[in-house]
Amino acid sequence: MAQLLYRLGRLAFRRRRLVALFWVALLGAAGTGAFLTPSSTSSSITMPGTEAQEAFDLLEERFPGMAADGATARVVLKAPDGERMDDPGNAAAVTDVVTELSAGSDRVANVANPFETGAIGPNGDIAYVQVSYTVKGIELQDVDRDALLAAADTGREAGLTVEVGGDALFQEIGGFTAEIIGVLLAAMVLVVTLGSLIAAGLPLLTALIGVGIAVSVIAVLATPLEFDSTTPVLAVMLGLAVGIDYALFIVSRYRAELADTPDREEAAGRAVGTAGSAVVFAGLTVVIALAGLVVVNIPLLTKMGLAAAGAVVVAVLIAVTMAPALFGFVGERVLPRRLRAGAGTPEGTSGAGAGAGAEAAGKPNHGTRWARLVLRRPVIVLITAVVGLGVLAVPAASLELGMPDEGSHAPESTQRKAYDLLAEGFGPGFNGPLLVVVDAGDSADPQADADAVFATVSATEGVVAAVPPMFNEAGDTAMMTVIPAFRPSSAETEDLVTAIRAETADNVLVTGLTAMGIDMSRKLSDAMVPYLALVVGLAFLLLVLVFRSLLVPLKAAAGFLLSVLAALGAVVAVFQWGWGADLLGVEVTGPIMSMMPIFLIGVVFGLAMDYEVFLVTRMREAYVHGESPREAVVTGFRYGARVVAAAAVIMISVFAGFIGSSEAMIKTIGFGLAVAVLLDAFVVRMTIVPAVLALIGRSAWWLPAWLDRIVPNVDVEGEKLTRHDATTKPSDGTPAATASGRAVEPGEPARI
Repeated sequence: MAQLLYRLGRLAFRRRRLVALFWVALLGAAGTGAFLTPSSTSSSITMPGTEAQEAFDLLEERFPGMAADGATARVVLKAPDGERMDDPGNAAAVTDVVTELSAGSDRVANVANPFETGAIGPNGDIAYVQVSYTVKGIELQDVDRDALLAAADTGREAGLTVEVGGDALFQEIGGFTAEIIGVLLAAMVLVVTLGSLIAAGLPLLTALIGVGIAVSVIAVLATPLEFDSTTPVLAVMLGLAVGIDYALFIVSRYRAELADTPDREEAAGRAVGTAGSAVVFAGLTVVIALAGLVVVNIPLLTKMGLAAAGAVVVAVLIAVTMAPALFGFVGERVLPRRLRAGAGTPEGTSGAGAGAGAEAAGKPNHGTRWARLVLRRPVIVLITAVVGLGVLAVPAASLELGMPDEGSHAPESTQRKAYDLLAEGFGPGFNGPLLVVVDAGDSADPQADADAVFATVSATEGVVAAVPPMFNEAGDTAMMTVIPAFRPSSAETEDLVTAIRAETADNVLVTGLTAMGIDMSRKLSDAMVPYLALVVGLAFLLLVLVFRSLLVPLKAAAGFLLSVLAALGAVVAVFQWGWGADLLGVEVTGPIMSMMPIFLIGVVFGLAMDYEVFLVTRMREAYVHGESPREAVVTGFRYGARVVAAAAVIMISVFAGFIGSSEAMIKTIGFGLAVAVLLDAFVVRMTIVPAVLALIGRSAWWLPAWLDRIVPNVDVEGEKLTRHDATTKPSDGTPAATASGRAVEPGEPARI
């Protein structure tokens, strides 16, 4: 691996104009395709293998045209205190609103007058107007939404309280605020870490090009593949984070190599051959974790995972090819000004150069001092870190899952106010009705069977109302609407769905958005174990290849479990319990979106293995070159701690930028990932890892002889490059020299 990437790095350096032109041309082609492709995202969720999805599919088959894709809106009206909706003045105002809604847009398919449909609450003071459109909510234009809101204003001018809900108000997540914040924070960290604007600009440039390509391709494929609106946002989030980090590791290693050789092409080859190997394997772990979401068998989650994995693949490819190409353009400007023109070892750089310079001057760097501090008291450090993460993980035991509805909108939004008005006028369960479907195709008396189901459902505890069964034209399928007594996301509603399913026959199916959310939570819970087994198993095999060890991969997996549980605990504490919610702009707390935990687990696992690979490969590199296990830990921190810390801060900054998103899913994932990276990088990888390695000593690098013969040597540390560079000692007895011309003293391992 190291030799292949070494040659690739040198080739990219020599053919830098061609490489740069290729990536820029690819960005231009993808961007043009995205601009010319009329794309739209999907808001539908399908879950094969669940009862709710089976019922939806049956309705589409037996009730043609009923399951229309068009958007809907509910205009909820409330009369002034002490008045009723059927008072003459209020009734006239409702009629005006209905008339204006009908004429407001040519995309309106139907407007249901509440006085004709009976959509008036028991107290007579609250009513709603159902508006149906011919196109999806995402396809509506601003003029359509403006007409909808203008009709609501007409009702308000007449003295009514009017609020609007429904997916007709849905708009794609737009704006670049989160991305800009993340990039600016990352830029500041890069400048401080690398001490050069040019060097700081290289990771940013490569990451932005990679993200641009990935997001443009997603935009082109959005319509045919029915991507969700959050898919491109997640691709941007991950693409920026890993793109900057991967390029940073290669830039840092390149600067370190310049301390050993004046040959910039050789330095570029070595940087890609060593740091690039770690980048490739780190990227593979992220891709495995994201692609593994396929096993959950929820198409939306699968598409999100594969799209994000694609962004990571692009980030890896551009880091190992365009980064060395850019080295050829910037020359010595990649170094701080004071170190240019062969000024010596770049002490101000991160990575090997920084550590070597500091050590040569007799001044241990921060990484060295921290490693030695941990190694002096490994047991105390290990216990403290594990207990601390355990305490943070406690709230995760109270995790509640659910699907977001309009009750999760901000309290001041018109959607949330409409939701609350409907609950006030019709009961909390009205916002989450259940749909009971009776498949009577094999029944001798469909009507009698449907009536029996209706009687059973109506008598079930927790049902406040049920609409009598309605048959399709063929008379073989009936459906009835059931209103629970509880709010949609409550545990009581979940118990009600379970009770209805238990009390009815196999030909009776319960569906609706509420039932869909319940089935999704159960499906995700059932998929958690096989998903973790697949992802952790594949990553374990990959890490055995990288480290040629059994205990190091096991330690890496255990550390991941600690960090992800602690991160989930933090998510529950903030987004479910409301601790510190005001500081983060979380206006509504409640159940966590069902897909969020498993997606968080997948991403965090991949990122956790990133830092494991980047940091521990430095340790193994020192160990295979003759250092003792404890010395190898110190050396790994000397050469890698600063750049790993900088990379973690950059990734945290990018993720934290998305906490300001108005989309609950994005906000929650941004917070969860930022906390997970913080804990995994600084508590697990930089605290627990050296403590554990100090305690197990040489056993950390043990691999059974029979397995050692089977496992291919992928040479992530660049050992073969070292053997190639450390040439045979000349006959005159002078020390051998590396390819850089630096003498290798007897007993000194040639540094990569």
